[in-house]
Amino acid sequence: MVEPLRGILKELYSLIEKEQYFLIHAPRQTGKTTLLHALAHRINGESKYIACVMSVEQAGVPSFTMEQANQAMTDALYTLSARFLTDSERPQKPVHPISLHGYLEQWSKSQPKPIVLLIDEADSLWDDVMVSFLRQLRDGFQNRPQGFPQSIALVGLRDIREYRLKARHDNPSLGAGSPFNVKAESFFLSTFSFEEVKSLLEQHTADTGQHFSKAVMDKIFEFSGGQPWLTNALANEIVVKMLGEDFGQTIQPEMVETAKERLIAARQTHLDSLADKLKEDRVRKVVMAIVSGDAPLYDDWDDSLRYCRDLGLIKNTRGEVVFANPIYREIITRVLNSSFEGIMIGQEIYQTPFYVRPDGSLDMDKLLREFQRFYRENSEHWLERFQYKEAGHQLLLMAFLQRVVNGGGRIEREMAAGNGRTDLAAFWKGQVFAIEMKIKRRKDALEKGLNQLWAYLDRLGQQQGYLVLFETKTSEEIPWEERIKWEDVMHKGKDITVLEM
Repeated sequence: MVEPLRGILKELYSLIEKEQYFLIHAPRQTGKTTLLHALAHRINGESKYIACVMSVEQAGVPSFTMEQANQAMTDALYTLSARFLTDSERPQKPVHPISLHGYLEQWSKSQPKPIVLLIDEADSLWDDVMVSFLRQLRDGFQNRPQGFPQSIALVGLRDIREYRLKARHDNPSLGAGSPFNVKAESFFLSTFSFEEVKSLLEQHTADTGQHFSKAVMDKIFEFSGGQPWLTNALANEIVVKMLGEDFGQTIQPEMVETAKERLIAARQTHLDSLADKLKEDRVRKVVMAIVSGDAPLYDDWDDSLRYCRDLGLIKNTRGEVVFANPIYREIITRVLNSSFEGIMIGQEIYQTPFYVRPDGSLDMDKLLREFQRFYRENSEHWLERFQYKEAGHQLLLMAFLQRVVNGGGRIEREMAAGNGRTDLAAFWKGQVFAIEMKIKRRKDALEKGLNQLWAYLDRLGQQQGYLVLFETKTSEEIPWEERIKWEDVMHKGKDITVLEM
């Protein structure tokens, strides 16, 4: 276990003492429920308050009436209270019909101690039920602590603005009598730090004697980005599935790479849920900007960023908006270019390893020349067919290069919103190929692309790379005979092949 209440316990206690409502939000599988249970048991152990966790998820049915939702919520509170409280501390079994407000008022008046109520899945409610739920909590606020819980925490995936949007798409403010104006503070649960990942893995070592080297820990932290579910999933994939719980076997760094690929290929529920989010417009805008490297041009960009961060999809690193971790980055890009791949599989070029030389090395020149031909014949027709067409040029090349992965190599991608490019590094049996993709939006695209690729090559320690420039104008404006170019240049001592199309 990593301490669930790390870093926020003092602040939470302060809000409870001040009789405040507060909000805790974080992406799925980051330990929210574990935190709530730990907090409730800790508070109850101190005997000053009565603390209980409840979930309103059962009331999160879009077709529910307010009466049905109130019944679901009060029943859930009564049932779950048995896990945290003695019989004398629990609320009485609800007699329906009764509102959540009335039930909480009845319970509070029956207890000598103030109540702390921790409400899980609070953002799972819909429309009028969401509005009613929050108004009931607000209406009881003035009667705390004798006639209503002293402190209430709303816990879910989203911050309070998302509650508003989910309750009323057409009027997020809900007017002056907003049910959201009693929130004192909002906490966003952070991912694990390296030290916390290290502590977690060392607990396994203490229990079993199986050692995680610093290199292995570094890899696990790099691939997971400290995301709790991914951290545990990578370790579990190695220890349980790959090594069969043979604790005498030494864990090697390359096993982490294999575990990462296995998780991506398996696309378990947690990872598969990413694909569903890509259909949402706010997510699409951010993902498109990251993949294409374009600067944001949207009025609601900040809201979209906040929403994607709350979902755990992105992070801000050194001022750049990027995907939250390499596993999410790979899952998202593979999902986006899967449509292109599906079409390509029927092509002859996907059936034979024409890009592999007799000595087993990869002929990247041949592969990219084939892509130029392929792009000329298919791009205009295909790019208009897909939801993410603004990033379609980059996705099409990524899908084309997926054969490198299928053939036993791997691809590492570097992307960030607003940096004007997408970088790829293809690895094949000791060979490293740096590829930079850039859209020709300005006259200086070539010069900037050369400088950017030079910096990327320098960081990779490579002498040679490829700059792929995509034209935005149609073939009617610029004929294909003029658009398709291949030129080898020397730039600041680096050998660069420039492909235009």
